[in-house]
Amino acid sequence: MQAAERAAWLRLTLTPGLGPRTARSLLAAFGLPDAVFSAGLTALLRVVPEPLAHELARAPGADIQSAVDATERWLAASTDHALLTLADPEYPQALLTTADPPAVLFAVGRLELLNRPAVAIVGSRNATQQGVANAEGFAAAFARAGVTVVSGLALGIDAAAHRGALAADSDASTIAVVGTGLDVIYPSSHRALTHEIRAEGVVVSELPLRTPAIAHNFPRRNRLIAGLARGVLVVEAALRSGSLITARLAAEAGREVFAIPGSIHSPLARGCHRLIRDGAKLVESAQDVLEDLGVSGAKAAAAPAQSPREPDGTEGALLALMGHDPVDLDTLAQRSGRTPGELSAALLELELAQHVERLPGNRYQRLG
Repeated sequence: MQAAERAAWLRLTLTPGLGPRTARSLLAAFGLPDAVFSAGLTALLRVVPEPLAHELARAPGADIQSAVDATERWLAASTDHALLTLADPEYPQALLTTADPPAVLFAVGRLELLNRPAVAIVGSRNATQQGVANAEGFAAAFARAGVTVVSGLALGIDAAAHRGALAADSDASTIAVVGTGLDVIYPSSHRALTHEIRAEGVVVSELPLRTPAIAHNFPRRNRLIAGLARGVLVVEAALRSGSLITARLAAEAGREVFAIPGSIHSPLARGCHRLIRDGAKLVESAQDVLEDLGVSGAKAAAAPAQSPREPDGTEGALLALMGHDPVDLDTLAQRSGRTPGELSAALLELELAQHVERLPGNRYQRLG
């Protein structure tokens, strides 16, 4: 694609007040973006409101031209940098089946992954240790089965999903859909992970370069996470969670929705339980998802990540008394007959051995 063509596509997405749906209406009426901008005011007024028609009929402003120039410099900086438009054969075909595909996508990495079978994994930013282990285990199993893992590069479950897919050392790898411009890394703590995904997978965004982390952009990017995948797995989610937005968007786009159940006492299980109640498929292993999606020739039957082998003796008995629900120190003291001081010391050893996890409110939860 020539620079002039790219400039027209970028201008279409950067014009104030012009959203993806209106952009597609203009493309349907006039063809490619350069035809939109040369159509003339009278023709434009038949498709869009008068203020927008005037904006499209005049020459691009300095802000738009600056963004176009910045994009050209970014594209020239590396062969891994790409701008995909609706007219490109490398544009993700799965997004074309959704209600709101973006006119352009910025990408860094392996573009071929955007058109491979994929499963999205999403969940809480404040994930439990068990939730992180499950996300990593499921993601690794999907990748080993040749299914690319899609997520949003957020803290918690998203990051765990990307790490699990990368650790599988599989060609399927992972796709990160971000809510900033691709020259902005957010959160900054994911700088190393972002660079690894750029090298082994692909990072994509519909947002122009230099776009910072703005709250309202993240729910919008969730539709891309859902749209790129054949199904969405929710690992942990509170009732008010962006993961539930992704699940809803997936269902609306005709994708399968899966959820891992948890303790009825865990706030991070309530979102998953609501999804299951509303029709999402309960899964206990990655193989459940792979079989439901009809993935054939899976290279590895997958189960959620397991905790280290549980100890015997006194510590093993304490784990048995804990059960699998979060439990506070006073309750555990009543069950065991041991003093809070004795329990604190024993629980610290179990925590260091990754057999239990300490939760807010001085509660503990058994892992595995």
